[in-house]
Amino acid sequence: MHRQTELALLGFLKKNPRHGYDLYQELSEPEGLWQVWRMKQSQLYALLNRLEEQGYLAFSREAEGSRPPRKMYRMTPSGREAYASWVRAPVERGRQFRLDLLIKLFFAHREGGAVVTELLDAQQAACLDWQRELEEKGVSREDAEPYRRVVHQYRAGQVQAMLDWLDSSRNELTRPIVNG
Repeated sequence: MHRQTELALLGFLKKNPRHGYDLYQELSEPEGLWQVWRMKQSQLYALLNRLEEQGYLAFSREAEGSRPPRKMYRMTPSGREAYASWVRAPVERGRQFRLDLLIKLFFAHREGGAVVTELLDAQQAACLDWQRELEEKGVSREDAEPYRRVVHQYRAGQVQAMLDWLDSSRNELTRPIVNG
């Protein structure tokens, strides 16, 4: 798994320390991240251990009656810094768009409209850079290689679709919520 995606787990711990099982339950909610990011419970614990080894998480043991003590995870100051940078940074490649950006948007939305706007602005700038790079590499209709043309057209269409989606997402995620 991409290291940047691991940092997403820190978002679940931003407000309160949590047990690994509680994190798994929230991650598994059908209306939440489960729509785009699925993992086994054992994989979650492996990622939590890795984040702990990197100094982003710490834990304490919490006794529960006659049960063995459970780990209560909390973010460290370096974990808070890493998370704050991660949630605002655009993805670096188009192939990370589907998973990584959707996960970032989930947590940015929890942070509020300003963070959503910051992330979407940064991602839009990155996509515009990708679009300029494609235009510079331009492939003319007279190019002798049809496969090269269709690959270029596909990539250009994907970047344009990303830009269009970013615009519609901005409208959806930053408009005020009206309670009925």
